[in-house]
Amino acid sequence: MASARAGTTPVPGGRTVTLFLASIGFGLVTASVLAIAAVGFTLQFGVTDVLNLAYGAIMIFGAFLAYLVNENGVSVWLGLLVSMAACSAGSVLVNTVVYTPFQRRGVDPITMVIVSLGVTLIVEFGVEAVAGGVPVSYTLGNGPTFSAGGLSLTGVQLVIMAIAVATMAGVHVLLRYTKLGKAMRATAANRNLARNCGIRTGRVITATWALTGALCGLAGTVFAIDAGSFDATSTDVFLVLILAAVFLGGPGQPYGAMLGALVIGLATEVSATVIPADYKYVIAFVVLLIMLGVRPTGLLGERA
Repeated sequence: MASARAGTTPVPGGRTVTLFLASIGFGLVTASVLAIAAVGFTLQFGVTDVLNLAYGAIMIFGAFLAYLVNENGVSVWLGLLVSMAACSAGSVLVNTVVYTPFQRRGVDPITMVIVSLGVTLIVEFGVEAVAGGVPVSYTLGNGPTFSAGGLSLTGVQLVIMAIAVATMAGVHVLLRYTKLGKAMRATAANRNLARNCGIRTGRVITATWALTGALCGLAGTVFAIDAGSFDATSTDVFLVLILAAVFLGGPGQPYGAMLGALVIGLATEVSATVIPADYKYVIAFVVLLIMLGVRPTGLLGERA
């Protein structure tokens, strides 16, 4: 994720402990970015029944919008808001123009996955055609560094973690205490029953696309901030981590996605202290396969 990650060369004594603590710090930052993305993805899937594999492409679209704003001398944090708004509107548009017509025809889930892959290619190649294939980065300082023992985090990393915590708290409040959140939970549990109970499921689904699109834009921008530099395909591998976190926690379970993101984020970064960093994402699949073997519904998923 970040431009500087924990090394992989074994070192003795105190340096080993320092390296381990540093990997914990990187893991927490990765988990923060992953939690924002995974919660948006799993809410989207749970309420709309669309496994939207174009989620990563829309993330990078939002990241590039924030970059364009930043390149014009505006703070990237304001660019983040532009990214959220644009990805929210874009997600609603993609659902309205692409996914909903296919769902009305009653196509099978595999077809919807293929359609979402098509949307991925359209968005990624569109971004690449406009922005070019050269990696870019935001104009943003890392701020002061805060250390506690061997754990060291920059000001920007702490801001990313704070954004993630605030986002998770906001999702909790939405789902538990608001009318929209309760309608989303009812629609996810049983759409036909929710409709028969007077819930306007069509509006709920549209609101869900808007909300999760905003989370997608937020995740894309903080991902790009943490990565240091990015291009049109930077989120392709990260989408694998999102899927691992979602299915580890339980598909359609936002709290499961939070927990899955924490496990996957820490596991991938800590593993980079003992294996080559290029292979650390394999750990995400190892953790996922073990969990699916023990509990196929995920950590917080309901048993059949």
